[in-house]
Amino acid sequence: MGQGTMNILMIVLLVVIFYFFMIRPQQKRQKEITKFRQNVAEGDRVITAGGIYGRVRRIKETTFSIEIAPNTVITVDKNMVYPSAPDAQQDGEGGINLNK
Repeated sequence: MGQGTMNILMIVLLVVIFYFFMIRPQQKRQKEITKFRQNVAEGDRVITAGGIYGRVRRIKETTFSIEIAPNTVITVDKNMVYPSAPDAQQDGEGGINLNK
């Protein structure tokens, strides 16, 4: 009886460890991204899921229009936009100046 209880206790311990080190941080990160997408404003710098850096020019119900170069605007689904990384605070590697 003691051996079976010890096995169950080990399994429960592994599940708890897995939850606190894997699931909980991912849920927290996802909430932050969702909050960002709800609070994004025109002029904010963003990164698309494809790695395109740009500045939000227009916000629609389910899409963002993002300027990636002067007079070059793309439309991207809201779920494919992420907060800009520290790298995005500077202009892209190609020297594109998005400040107007």
